[in-house]
Amino acid sequence: MKLKHHNQIFVGMVLGIVVGMALWWYAESAATSDREMSGAYHTVMWALDLLGPTLFIGALKMIIAPLILASIVAGVTSLPNMAELGSIGWKTLAYYFVTTTIAVIIGLVTVLTLRPGHRDASLQIRADAESKQEALRAQYQGEFGESAVDANGVPRPRYVVWLHGQKRREAGAAAGSFESQLEAISRAEDRTPGEIFTNDIVRPLLMNPFRSLAANPPNALGIIFFSLLMGIACTVVGSPAQPVVRFFQGLNGVMMTITHWLVRISPIAIGCIVAKLVADTGPKVFASLGWYCGAVIGGIFVHIIVLLAICTFLGGVNPIALWRGIREAWMIALSTRSSAATLPVTIANVTENLKVSPKVANFSLPLGATMNMDGTALYEGVAVIFLIQIYGGLDDVLITMTAVTTFLIFITAVLASVGAAAVPDAGLVTMVIVASAVNLPIYYIPLIFAVDAVLDMFRTSTNVLGDSIGAIVVHRLERHRLGDELASQP
Repeated sequence: MKLKHHNQIFVGMVLGIVVGMALWWYAESAATSDREMSGAYHTVMWALDLLGPTLFIGALKMIIAPLILASIVAGVTSLPNMAELGSIGWKTLAYYFVTTTIAVIIGLVTVLTLRPGHRDASLQIRADAESKQEALRAQYQGEFGESAVDANGVPRPRYVVWLHGQKRREAGAAAGSFESQLEAISRAEDRTPGEIFTNDIVRPLLMNPFRSLAANPPNALGIIFFSLLMGIACTVVGSPAQPVVRFFQGLNGVMMTITHWLVRISPIAIGCIVAKLVADTGPKVFASLGWYCGAVIGGIFVHIIVLLAICTFLGGVNPIALWRGIREAWMIALSTRSSAATLPVTIANVTENLKVSPKVANFSLPLGATMNMDGTALYEGVAVIFLIQIYGGLDDVLITMTAVTTFLIFITAVLASVGAAAVPDAGLVTMVIVASAVNLPIYYIPLIFAVDAVLDMFRTSTNVLGDSIGAIVVHRLERHRLGDELASQP
């Protein structure tokens, strides 16, 4: 009997875990002098990277920009008037704001309750940091001929500046394969909130639409804004704009057909993606960060329960029906770690399996893939507080967990998640905004690099789940506006 497609994806993920663990075990145990076996290992890893991240994720990303453009224009022009667009728009944005706020609150409660930064493994990390701090104090005194602290034990300003420089150099030298991530978060550190708003929100909105479409990754905010303008203009112009409307409706259908073709090869591609991820990380990285991972995953699990309750009571779709409808999109999000790459499959699942109106889905889902990052927002709050729990009170981390500190983390995590790109590891970059708000030095962030890829799987799949439920809720709330053709839909 032929397996259904979602079961094929599940089998691919399981086989990927098995193959990945075998590769990781070999890499850990193989003799470095065995060049033939080492060559075979690198060949297998190259093939996994080619079939999974390079070809499959690359193909999904290839169709994101035209899909967003076509789907939003088609969605807006299918609405009979601007009042309907406004109603769908404010309900969508309200849902995104509420669920993101709930996610951050859950994350803060989880990390403050579990206190992963105060567990035995974390205390060992702090002890190592304190030992290095004492050595740096002695080095400073030897170089400058003065004590690193004053008579009251308070670090001298000149010493703190010198210490930041030493730690930055140390982090850069120890970053290893994470240099690109460290460089990305370093670039974001010194920007003010005003600069972030101008450069990350205002300017992308007004970018040339052809540049937005051609950018890598695509400038989703710019594409969405231009698409909304074009759709509204087509509606205002009326019948003379019908050729433009038909073009974008046809393009939308073409992009969905290409999506279906790509989904057919997803079981093999996802197996390769998972195998490479497991082979790269292995289980060893969780030894010292297990409680931190537990706090992130536990918070996400609680938030998923909240989302399912919202879907049941406000969206009218029970968890089983929801799972059957979006399981392909959820599993692709889990493995690709990109809500943007998953967007074509999310739109197809929500409109075809859950019968959400394309008028709602084509507007809310591209917007959600750009702005609604529940899992990312939750993760950012947990990660920053975890690092403060470990390093707070050191000479260069004069932070204590007060109500004001917690509130600052809450506000910045909600706002920073809106600017997170819908690509892997984007949460690491936006976390700099949260860390900077409470003066946490960025050179401590690499501590969590090792497990970030695995945690990114959970937060990205939660982002996609939240987007899908948002479309379901708005669809149900807008049934009376969406026309007679929806009256019979559940």
